[in-house]
Amino acid sequence: MPELTPHLTSLANELLEAGCIKFGEFTLKSGLKSPIYIDLRRIISYPGLLEKIGQAYLPILKDLQFTRLAGLPYAAIPIATAVSLQGNYPMIYPRKEVKTYGTKAEIEGEFNAGETVVVIDDLATTGGSKFEAIEKLTAVGLLIKDVVVLVDRQSGAKESLEQAGYSMHAVLTITQLLDHWEKTGKVAKEKITETRKFLAGN
Repeated sequence: MPELTPHLTSLANELLEAGCIKFGEFTLKSGLKSPIYIDLRRIISYPGLLEKIGQAYLPILKDLQFTRLAGLPYAAIPIATAVSLQGNYPMIYPRKEVKTYGTKAEIEGEFNAGETVVVIDDLATTGGSKFEAIEKLTAVGLLIKDVVVLVDRQSGAKESLEQAGYSMHAVLTITQLLDHWEKTGKVAKEKITETRKFLAGN
């Protein structure tokens, strides 16, 4: 695992301070009990953190070929907006629910069929929600090669996207975050150990 840059180190600490990543006992959507909970929706209440997150995507994006960003609803729309402002990239987003009135748009924003878009999301777990969004975007003639997330939970999303022909890039992985917080003593060692066990499926 590469060492975190100073920018990513301070980002990791701020995510913890803002309560975007919590340790304790949480029941997940799947019914599983988890010692870690990642809630990146909270970042909208921290403008400085949101700006820092927008900047953190730029080094990855500069190496990719695309015309627009596609932010995934709802958590990643503010992130994609921050990235769009920092990198001057035009943005679109697929709607969760299709409008039944007016333009009945499935995708908000301006785009042309044949353009390549990069999908921006907050978190990658299994990759399920990414495929739903990719389907909506490709249905209107957009091309997708890359998905960029803030945190990769390392629970199979990268592999399932790769099998389908997409590349996934992450600003931070859960391993990097846990290693950093353990090294700096920001999170109690037993909580880190418990989380590592849980993530490894033990």
